[in-house]
Amino acid sequence: MRSIIKLALAACVGAGVGVTGFAAMAQKDPKVGVTVNDPVGPAPDPTSVTATLPKDQKCTGEVGKMQMCYLYGDPAKPGPYMVKYIWYPGNFSKPHYHNNERFAYVVSGTWWTSTSKVYDERTTYPVHAGTVAVDILRGVHWDGARTGEKEPAVLVLAGTGPNTTQGVDENGKDMGPPR
Repeated sequence: MRSIIKLALAACVGAGVGVTGFAAMAQKDPKVGVTVNDPVGPAPDPTSVTATLPKDQKCTGEVGKMQMCYLYGDPAKPGPYMVKYIWYPGNFSKPHYHNNERFAYVVSGTWWTSTSKVYDERTTYPVHAGTVAVDILRGVHWDGARTGEKEPAVLVLAGTGPNTTQGVDENGKDMGPPR
């Protein structure tokens, strides 16, 4: 038993010395430990990593109401897509569902959502920044941002297209053509 304890203790001490030695080497390496004040490196090779700046994101909708910005792909076309929704306070969608699951991450603000088939803003539930939500396949819901919020609700949604949105009436029956 003492041999096992000695062996475990020796392994811990050895690991500690190894980490200390690595840290000492890293501190001497000029490529490690740069700060935001050091010069920036070259832009990434676009064949390995792409980036779309906010100014280059194509958005639809209306500032002050709701905007959808294309981040990757197109929800109307086959394949993966990612969009950013900006819900301004006092604006909501109406009850609807989608033909595919969609995955949402609330980036900032509070996103208010409801699964009621009846449009009544008192039935909305707050979903705060940092939360992940899933629009379940054909799950009736609606969402937006309540009046009085200090900032818009910003969320990123991802899914596989083509995505359609089907409005429903107060009984959950399809209403009008899908869009």
